[in-house]
Amino acid sequence: MKVERFRIEDVEYMPAQLEDGVLYVSEKYRTAAHLCPCGCAQKVRTQLGPLGWSLKRTRKGPTLWPSIGNWQKDCRSHYYIRDGKVLWQSDWTPEEVDMGRRAETERRDAYFTTPHPWWKRFFSKLFGSR
Repeated sequence: MKVERFRIEDVEYMPAQLEDGVLYVSEKYRTAAHLCPCGCAQKVRTQLGPLGWSLKRTRKGPTLWPSIGNWQKDCRSHYYIRDGKVLWQSDWTPEEVDMGRRAETERRDAYFTTPHPWWKRFFSKLFGSR
């Protein structure tokens, strides 16, 4: 059965069994997980932060950006979660998936090769990496 809405449940550790329509968020480990809303019952994990997805909490529900494409799962679901609502998107071609993966790799490489501002380096040395 398809899920059309999500709510947030804050957790430290992801539960072994996930419920439909619940976006589990661990701020401590900067990750989120949910069951695919298509009804296939596959777990979907999203890393939160500058190299992953951004999470916004609204009164209507969570927003995850960018879209989620389950390209390695049989269902190949593609959707956004915006204000708690599932916004279904079209399937991507294999070429589009490859382009998206290359863009993600380039973004990750740029993040790690770009010098951080002096104040980040200072606090990192002072308090250790986090």
